[in-house]
Amino acid sequence: MIDMRIKSLFFDRPKVQRAMDRAKRRSLSRAGAFIRQRARTSIRKRKRQSRPGQPPSSHTGLLRRFILFGYDRRSDSVVVGPVGFRRSRAPNVLEFGGRTTVELRRRGGRRQKRTVRIAARPYKRPALEKERTQLPAVWRNSVRGG
Repeated sequence: MIDMRIKSLFFDRPKVQRAMDRAKRRSLSRAGAFIRQRARTSIRKRKRQSRPGQPPSSHTGLLRRFILFGYDRRSDSVVVGPVGFRRSRAPNVLEFGGRTTVELRRRGGRRQKRTVRIAARPYKRPALEKERTQLPAVWRNSVRGG
């Protein structure tokens, strides 16, 4: 009789664990969405180049469109960044700076490849830093039903 009353005073551990996992997934996904949106809005679509140290300009809109986020169940984390650039290192070079090969189009349809050095134009890290103060609010009251 005493044993039954003591057990009823404690919570249902599997149910609490499921509620915690669900809240963690939801909160991490929301944080990823906020950071993605901040990174996208920092990249302006315009013809001219951005200054070094400022977020890059998107001439075609591809970089903005392909910044996505995803929850990774294995590492229990969220990944935010550009996808869909198979052979191009451009998103990485824009974020950190470095050398890359560009293709120049000349008159007469002639194309010429050239290696250029590009100064860093970060857009992911500043997005995370700007959203960092909002992240605790995403977790507030996230666990329910346990």
